[in-house]
Order: sequence, then C-alpha cells, then structure tokens
Amino acid sequence: MLTIEQLKQFGANTDEGIARCAGMEALYLRLVKMIPAEKSFESLKTALEANDLDEAFTAAHTLKGVLGNLSLTPMYDICADMTEKLRQRTAMDYSSQLNELLDKKAQLDAICAE
Repeated sequence: MLTIEQLKQFGANTDEGIARCAGMEALYLRLVKMIPAEKSFESLKTALEANDLDEAFTAAHTLKGVLGNLSLTPMYDICADMTEKLRQRTAMDYSSQLNELLDKKAQLDAICAE
C-alpha cells in the first residue's frame, strides 16, 4: 500500500501535494496512484524518437502540470527543464533526460504497486 513516507523517500514534497488536495491525504494518494497509467510518458517518448518537438512539448508540458500539482519533485524537475527547452524548440538529444524521467517513473510505479 502506497504511503506518504514512501513518497517522501522518493523525494516528493508530500506536504505541498496534500495541501493542493485540500488537505485530503487519501485523495492525494489516489491521484499519485494514477501516475503509472499516465499516457503522456509514452507520448513524450514517441514524439522525441520521431523528433517531433511540438508534440514532445505538449506531452512534457502536460507531465509538468500533473507532476507539479502532485509535488512529485524528482520527476517534475526533469519535465520542467525539458518543457522549457522544447518551448524554445531546442534541437538536442533529449535521451538522457527522457531516460532519467522514465527511470524515476519506474521507481514510482514500483512504489505504487506495493
């Protein structure tokens, strides 16, 4: 069962995330558990592989919002940086950032599956 302590160890700012959920810890945990199924991770990967910076921006921006609202800081920070680079249409190799994001997602997936 997903716990606040696990999310804190992951690096999430759970106090901030719970505050955004009107102080409802159960709601916060339920929303965090939805992250593993978020389709924007795959959209971001596919767009970057196709060098479609517009679609990559859309996916990264979506993830930035979702992860930021839940204060999943380790993942949010990566998406925020990618979003700004993609907003400027910076042509570069995003693979290291994408891999880091997907590694963090895998860690969160494992925590949520417990």
